[in-house]
Amino acid sequence: MSALTVLFIGGTGIISSAAAVRAVERGHRVTLLNRGSSATRPVPEGVEVLTGDVSDPATVRAAIGDRSFDVVVDFVAFTPEQVQADIDTFTGRCGQYVFISSASAYQKPVGALPIRESSPLRNPFWQYSRDKIACEDLLVGAYRETGFPATIIRPSHTYDRTSIPITGGWTAVDRFRRGLEVVVPGDGTSLWTLTHHADFARAFVGLLGLPAAVGDVFHITSDEALPWNEIYTTLARAAGVDDPKLVHVASESVAVVEPEWGPGLLGDKAHSVVFDNSKVKAFVPGWVATTPWAVGAREIVEWFDGDESRRAIDESADAAFERLLAGAKAFRA
Repeated sequence: MSALTVLFIGGTGIISSAAAVRAVERGHRVTLLNRGSSATRPVPEGVEVLTGDVSDPATVRAAIGDRSFDVVVDFVAFTPEQVQADIDTFTGRCGQYVFISSASAYQKPVGALPIRESSPLRNPFWQYSRDKIACEDLLVGAYRETGFPATIIRPSHTYDRTSIPITGGWTAVDRFRRGLEVVVPGDGTSLWTLTHHADFARAFVGLLGLPAAVGDVFHITSDEALPWNEIYTTLARAAGVDDPKLVHVASESVAVVEPEWGPGLLGDKAHSVVFDNSKVKAFVPGWVATTPWAVGAREIVEWFDGDESRRAIDESADAAFERLLAGAKAFRA
């Protein structure tokens, strides 16, 4: 494929930073549009950076002027209003518009496994997911009615070395090391899929500029599905703790005690998810996720251990663990 002109709206997040690196490696001319750079995930050399605030479409239009792009990807659109602004801005000015949706949009509770792109979309637990579904509906309508060249991507739980994909983040790892109990929502046996952002990026960039991908939808995930108990234990072992103290608390109880954690648990992580990736593999021949969680967990611990300032304890999360543990002990008594 010849080099593409690609505009990434965002570009320094977990998914978008890896996508930018991969796109540059593939020889594409990449432009990022965001509010500023990230010290955690620096912009790759050779990438053009424009400054604009996606919450103010006028600043986006001012930043890009009268330019057109082969591909526009919005990594930071979360509501139909934001997507409609993109449609208004980029109609006639891009060959492909890529929207980053979410695999949490799939029906919860899960109706059947494995999950395919044709699986129903419905999430009564999480507003974030319902907003993503509404964005998808808007884009499907725009494609059908006017030919707006939309492609929809549904990532599941994608991580990089800076992001710890368990409840409590680094605070949980610190508790492992101090020999303290760590709460695992649910019974720890439900299956979950974690995808390294570099694996995601290789498939994702393979879909850019692909005419057959326009008007279609894809999820991109690892094929490795692990029980939550194994996910926690693997991370603890990477942190040097062979026998972590795990305490299981029903996700519904966690949602009551810590309401901020509730929607993401009940609307996503509490349900087993196994994905059929045959569709994206057919469109991007040769792609397969190659980074197992055991490797990703070591990357995470090495990164956090590399700088003391990264290992900050979230006092509110620590207190939430103690409340949940006290409740669990009272229940067992």
